[in-house]
Amino acid sequence: MATTADDVLWMPSPASIERSAITRFRAAVTERHPRAGADRVALHRWSVEKPGRFWREVWDFCEVDGDPGPVDCLPATVFREWRFFPEGRLNIVENLLWPSRLGDATYAGAPAVIAHDEQGLVATLTRLELWQAVCRLARHLADCGVVPGMRVAAVLPNRVEAVIAMLATAALGGVWSCCSPDFGDAALYDRFGQIEPTVLVSTATTRYAGKSLGLDERLGRLAARLPSLTDWVHVGAAPQALPGVRLADWEEIQTRRLVPITLKRFPFAQPLAILYSSGTTGAPKCIVHGAGGTLLQHLKEHRLHCDIGPGDRLLYYTTTGWMMWNWLVSALASDAAIVLYDGSPLEPHPGILWDVADEEGVTHFGASARYFAAIEQRGFLPGSRHALAALRALLSTGSPLLPDQFRWLYRAVKPDMHLASISGGTDIVSCFVLGDPTLPVRAGEIQCKGLGMDVAVADESGRSVVGVAGELVCRTPFPSMPLGFWNDPEGRAYHHAYFDRYPDIWCHGDWALETASGGMVIYGRSDAVLNPGGVRIGTGEIYRELAAFPEVVEGLATALRRDGDERIVLFLRLAPGATLDAALEAAVRDRLRRQCSPRHVPHLVVAAPDLPRTVSGKLSEIAARNAISDCPVGNAGALANPECLAFFVGWARMVREADGHAVDPPRRL
Repeated sequence: MATTADDVLWMPSPASIERSAITRFRAAVTERHPRAGADRVALHRWSVEKPGRFWREVWDFCEVDGDPGPVDCLPATVFREWRFFPEGRLNIVENLLWPSRLGDATYAGAPAVIAHDEQGLVATLTRLELWQAVCRLARHLADCGVVPGMRVAAVLPNRVEAVIAMLATAALGGVWSCCSPDFGDAALYDRFGQIEPTVLVSTATTRYAGKSLGLDERLGRLAARLPSLTDWVHVGAAPQALPGVRLADWEEIQTRRLVPITLKRFPFAQPLAILYSSGTTGAPKCIVHGAGGTLLQHLKEHRLHCDIGPGDRLLYYTTTGWMMWNWLVSALASDAAIVLYDGSPLEPHPGILWDVADEEGVTHFGASARYFAAIEQRGFLPGSRHALAALRALLSTGSPLLPDQFRWLYRAVKPDMHLASISGGTDIVSCFVLGDPTLPVRAGEIQCKGLGMDVAVADESGRSVVGVAGELVCRTPFPSMPLGFWNDPEGRAYHHAYFDRYPDIWCHGDWALETASGGMVIYGRSDAVLNPGGVRIGTGEIYRELAAFPEVVEGLATALRRDGDERIVLFLRLAPGATLDAALEAAVRDRLRRQCSPRHVPHLVVAAPDLPRTVSGKLSEIAARNAISDCPVGNAGALANPECLAFFVGWARMVREADGHAVDPPRRL
């Protein structure tokens, strides 16, 4: 992919380059490793060739509070068995809240969490207030029997309670796992039912797009199906009591006498959080992430790649069920305040997030590419209605940010800002490729590979290629690799997820291209996982709910790519005599919304005479996706019924002729 001078949309000033944290980091590294810091390219090369030394430099530069131990990295013959800081010890909460500094009145009184919602309600916690709230809840969790390794599950919106509960759990060495309130019954149980939580933390109500939603019945059904549950902390009205489960009121806990906790240091690889895969072929995989690796990765990304530092304010629009929420909370470790928003980003009006950004002096604003496309479609120009005087960086992830979107954001928001498109995933709770405040921003390109991340684009044989699309891979280990999957003691599911494609090379499942300038272009998922708006959705979760409809024999969900995003199309093969009328379509949509989430609801529901399947009987979503995208199906000989694809090709042609809107072809055929 060639670039020209016209593609460069922003250049950092010499002064901003000089004062950036990544420049200071390179200077510090060069003092001890002269060849490492010759330039930005040399620094990245050294970071992946000497991973142990690099990550120790990150530890020291970011002043991690803990003991790294005598060994920085313990290599192994198998990628996933590498260990970083095998004798290191830390407590992640000690590094996020720095209680040893709370004797400094200026530090103690600085804002830590600022929360807004659709109704204009604002809650602000200082560093001291956040620490006190964490101590009170941690004391309660300890009384509930939470010890290192025990799971605390939560169903909470993006409010201060979620931050407090996550930190209180981590302070004790417990394992945090959270879903947002829009998850339905089946989606919640599919996740929490596997990890056997001891404590549930939840809210009685939530609000979105101007509507209030009660959660009592849904949470009651969930709790009744979790035999491991002993305690339930509720925010708001008390739920119906369950035999053997003790109830505790959040507000009452927060009025108890303050007894500060002592933060014990745990091994570097202490489990911190369980995040979930999309559930494509069954129940979602429970991905276990470690405290040390998560902390180091996020410190590197925040401080070096985003230039977040003391006094900055980061607003990232996210839900608690997205990995970006974890990324947002970690910014506390860089002495930044985090700004939360609970509700629709377009309610009560399209400028609500920018109102918050102006009011709170946000320096770093993040959202999904889909959100930016939504405000563009509405004709909303943030820069024309807001001062955005403090804004230095705009971050985008979730789905690819298109070249025209880059250009529009510089026109519509602010011409002098660092626009960083970033890409990684739940699997690594961080980024493979992201921004650099000392490099130019080019339209349509992610600026660079993450330091310490040996990222490449591989062809079918596993060879690295430049200027040609292929699989996004990482060739050497990194600290934020998952510790493993829950209930996968031999690591078979873990290996299958990332290492089946290429021997001992992490294959992420993204279709990407490395440019001659060293930038990256991400085209989307290379497998059949749906990714509307950057939220990965497993087709298995959709298919399971179709079993409730006798009119439906089976369904196939695939993606129709338009304007750089994906829209779910659900094709249904109906039972003899059944028809896809308005009532059936509405019932399908309603069930998916209630049992899964609003993001699982398809953009289009279509009746199909037959669905493509392999000779082994499995549905082929990729064949359907390529057929509706006007692309060659590839190995049609692997299908038992390739003739059925004629329907999909004809349907797609009819859609294009009807609205005159071309689809974006997938990059992997």
